[in-house]
Amino acid sequence: MSGGKAKKAAANSVLTERQQKWFASVEASLERDTGKSIVEWVKIAKKCPETAPRKRAQWFRDKYGLGVNRIAHIVSVAFPGGPSWDEPDALLDQLWKEKDGRAIYEAVVKLVRKEFPEAVIGPRKTFVSFSRKVQFAGILPSKVGKAEIGLPLPVSASKRLEPMKRRPWAEKHSGLLVLYSPKDVDAEVKRLLTLAWAKGA
Repeated sequence: MSGGKAKKAAANSVLTERQQKWFASVEASLERDTGKSIVEWVKIAKKCPETAPRKRAQWFRDKYGLGVNRIAHIVSVAFPGGPSWDEPDALLDQLWKEKDGRAIYEAVVKLVRKEFPEAVIGPRKTFVSFSRKVQFAGILPSKVGKAEIGLPLPVSASKRLEPMKRRPWAEKHSGLLVLYSPKDVDAEVKRLLTLAWAKGA
């Protein structure tokens, strides 16, 4: 398998079908509406005089009239800034640096793979998503080797759930589950993930 095909296969394995279609549609519509391919837009981005993210985005809006999603996609391709979503192993190593937190993450992944084999596990720069057709849970490292799981469930669903704080997935999830060790990944976590899985259909 060539390098390009290998990267594409890796990317597909961490993206849901809906997410894959979204990325493809962004690039297709970008070329259709502007007459420039993503490769051409990346070349333009490299010539942008601004380096700060907000100023760079404003430059694209002012000069080319592009929308937020298109600008974000072009910039992410032109300036990846570390591992991207098609490098899941590198993203995991960057995100889960503490061995205690990584052990909790691995315990959650083991449970998800056993109970929901169709789930798409997608490492991101700031968290790891668990998706069905849409995301049904997200996990990220917390302080001192802990981990936090975000779920689209009301706090009343479990005594262990807390109200969601500002997190990368906050707009999608309302309940926050804090895990202190791999032993916390128990029957209650399985029950809550099962409830969340049903919402991801």
